[in-house]
Amino acid sequence: MTTVVLARHGRTGWHSPNRYTGSSDIDIDDVGTGQAARLAEWASTAGITSLACTDLRRTRQTVRPVAAAVGLTPTVEPRLRELHFGIAEGHTLDELRASHPDAVDAFLRDPVTHHFPDGEHPADAVRRARAGLADLVAADPDGTILAVAHSTLIRLLVTDVMGAPLSRYRALLPDLVPTSLTTFLVRPGNIALAAFNVPPVPYRPEP
Repeated sequence: MTTVVLARHGRTGWHSPNRYTGSSDIDIDDVGTGQAARLAEWASTAGITSLACTDLRRTRQTVRPVAAAVGLTPTVEPRLRELHFGIAEGHTLDELRASHPDAVDAFLRDPVTHHFPDGEHPADAVRRARAGLADLVAADPDGTILAVAHSTLIRLLVTDVMGAPLSRYRALLPDLVPTSLTTFLVRPGNIALAAFNVPPVPYRPEP
């Protein structure tokens, strides 16, 4: 069995107000830097055997202190990157309601069938992410893998693993806290959800 832990990257300057940050390549902010340090503290107690991140700066910056803490070099896995949100990139939902009201109404009804124009289809994102995870698992069978990834991508994967319609991902999993942990247990032919949106609290043995 392989344990795969997906951590959302640290907070960015687009976190509040929340701007769609799919393929937009922005940095984590000072709060995100502190969150990354706490993630590294957790990782130093978690028995991590391999690391990964996407090719976007916010995951690479988040994984950097983790790599130093656990003495591992991260694999860059672009297939775990966030969706491209098309016309929504860099905008808040309120801004989009003003500029593209019909697109927002359709998106809120079904964010998969009516994903934002010019954006990536969420089902395509799930397929590429599953392929990326499969390669990480093949490279570290029976290990504990930590991969720093992105909010919507992680929520879509969880929805898919649980067998729910992808169109329900926003309703079922409305929020994912920066640097929170989502854990999958991977066996041949099966992937199971063990935990979702858990804060990275270091293990402290009883005195």
